[in-house]
Amino acid sequence: MTAGKLRPYFLSHPTVVLTNSPLGRIVTHAELSIRMVKWTIELEEYDIEYKPRVAIKAQVLTYFLIEMVLPREEEIWRVVVDGASNLSGCGVGVVLIAPSGEKIKLARRIDSRVTNNEAEYEAVLAGLQASREVGASRVIIYSDSQLVAQQIRGTYEAKNKKMLKYLGLIAARV
Repeated sequence: MTAGKLRPYFLSHPTVVLTNSPLGRIVTHAELSIRMVKWTIELEEYDIEYKPRVAIKAQVLTYFLIEMVLPREEEIWRVVVDGASNLSGCGVGVVLIAPSGEKIKLARRIDSRVTNNEAEYEAVLAGLQASREVGASRVIIYSDSQLVAQQIRGTYEAKNKKMLKYLGLIAARV
C-alpha cells in the first residue's frame, strides 16, 4: 500500500534501505520465501538497494544530539513563511533556516477555505510551531505579506475579527 502511494517518489529517486536483517537478500531472492514473491514483484520496478546498517559510535551520536537539540541562546533561526488560497485549495509553506545554514522545508494543506491573509497568518503560526519543535529560542520571521507583517509589528491596525484572533494566537506563542 505504501509503495503504491509513494510510487512517484520511488520511481524518481533511488532508494537505499539500511537494515540489520537479511531483508534485502530475502526480497532480491524470491526463492527464499514464497510469501515474499508478491512483494518482490511489486518492488522490483523501483531502484531499491539494500545495505547493511553500520555501527554508530555512542559518542558521535551524543555530539550530534548536543549540536542539533541544544541551540545556543544567541543563535537566531530564520523562518520564511508563505500562505496561499485559491480555487484549488489552501496551504502554507515554511522553511526553517538554522544558524548553521541547514534548511528544513515544511508544507501543509489547510482543510478549510480561508482568505489569502488568513493563509498568511496560518503560515506564520505553522512557522512558530515548527521553530518551537526544533528548539529554536530566537527566530526572525520573513513573510511576503505586508499586511500580516505590519499587523504583527503593530504598524497597521487589525479591524477584522479573524485577524484580531490570529494576532492573539501569535502573541500567545511569542
